Amino acid sequence: MTPEYIRFLRELRDNNNRPWFKLHKEEFDDLRAQWIADIDTLIAKCSQWEPAFGMLSGKECVYRIYRDTRFSLDKTPYKTHFSAGLSPKGRTNAVAGYYISAGFEEGFTGIYGGIWNPDAAMLRKLRHAIADNDDEFNEIINNPEFVSAFPAWCGRSLKTIPKGWPKDHPMAHALRLIDIGREHLVAPEFFTQPDWTDQASHLMQIFKPLNDFINYSLFEE
Repeated sequence: MTPEYIRFLRELRDNNNRPWFKLHKEEFDDLRAQWIADIDTLIAKCSQWEPAFGMLSGKECVYRIYRDTRFSLDKTPYKTHFSAGLSPKGRTNAVAGYYISAGFEEGFTGIYGGIWNPDAAMLRKLRHAIADNDDEFNEIINNPEFVSAFPAWCGRSLKTIPKGWPKDHPMAHALRLIDIGREHLVAPEFFTQPDWTDQASHLMQIFKPLNDFINYSLFEE
């Protein structure tokens, strides 16, 4: 991405309406093309350690900039970041994967991994997998390289342990999670670096053991 993406998104934040966007649609299309090309490059690099990604394309992995405002109090029509989702099944939250957010705000811009908003049956299965394989799970999340790259959980978590589990369960911290994901936050300028796809691929490869744990816990018999 060129540094222009940061300026464009800031201006979009200040003019988040359809007339302004229509006037700047050509600029947006150019930036979106850059983003798709970068995601294509990222996919090619990730496919070296995740062969399932070899069937993906940047165009099918990037998200639309148009917001779904049907159930939101915020009726602004456009997102103020570029984003993409990569998983063995493409851009979906039905399996564990990776989410990339390129915005202009620190604290939201970054590389994310895990599974977001699993349904009740999936979450129940994951909790049992974590409890039954606590040594394996702890080995993954306490690996020093993993902790350094993805230092914090992100997403929603229950205030207390789920019903049916003892309050003093040794894995209580993990059993409270609703979204099982971690984040690596970056400055907006990260995505303007010529080698950002190399850095992102390396980070995602570090996260791979947790995604593998989630996916085989959910889908392997």
